[in-house]
Amino acid sequence: MPDMSASASLALTHLVTLAEVDEDKVTPGVLGFLVFAVMALAVWGLMKSMNRHMGKVDFTEAPEPEPGPGQAPGEPGAQRG
Repeated sequence: MPDMSASASLALTHLVTLAEVDEDKVTPGVLGFLVFAVMALAVWGLMKSMNRHMGKVDFTEAPEPEPGPGQAPGEPGAQRG
């Protein structure tokens, strides 16, 4: 049976060079991209929902009732008799 420790050591040295981290370089990585993509999809969905709900809103105001004979023009409430 051949000695596997030499080949394992060689494989580890190749993996260590791939795993080196430059302390001056910071990147968000895959997790950062996934978080950003999920947030972007959530904002898009919320904007689409808001647009749908705003389309259902009726912006016409009801006319103000005419003031009665004993009521001032700006006074709220019903006329008492």
